[in-house]
Amino acid sequence: MESSSENVVFVKIRQLKTTYQKLLDDVTPYTKQRWAAFGVLLALFLLRVVLAQGWYIICYALGIYLLNMFLAFLTPKFDPSLEQEMRSESIEEGVDEGSSEDPEFRPFIRRLPEFKFWYNAFRGVVVSLVLSFFAITDVPVFWPILLMYFIILFVFTMRKQIQHMVKYKYLPFDVGKTSYRSKPSQ
Repeated sequence: MESSSENVVFVKIRQLKTTYQKLLDDVTPYTKQRWAAFGVLLALFLLRVVLAQGWYIICYALGIYLLNMFLAFLTPKFDPSLEQEMRSESIEEGVDEGSSEDPEFRPFIRRLPEFKFWYNAFRGVVVSLVLSFFAITDVPVFWPILLMYFIILFVFTMRKQIQHMVKYKYLPFDVGKTSYRSKPSQ
């Protein structure tokens, strides 16, 4: 009798996982709507923090988490600085530059894909919102210091990231890139 009830539990859990995955698969193509939902949820959380005048440490932790994911979103999967070092070493060893190991074109592949970025950010805001309903997570802190520290951290981190992007000439966004369209059929 006991194994029968365990099987029912495992079947229900599997059904929930399947339903959850189907929901994620269904929302994948709706990029603008997903990010709009994220923005609304984030605004709700921030409104809760401002109106309740608490949970600043949760807000700060969420900000650091989102900054970390944003940096992973901007960063290429394959570090160009390491590739440049490998090329210079191969030149010193006398390896031909035009070999098949050195491809001519390498597209920009993100370390953190857009959907995973959205999914993790959305999940982080949901967890933060849930934590804001428990008094035990409202740790008293002096929020202006946290805000200044976050701004300084954001500025220095983004400056370093932008310098890296300029140095290795990659652009993680489609803005300003040439797009090729096929001619309309006549």
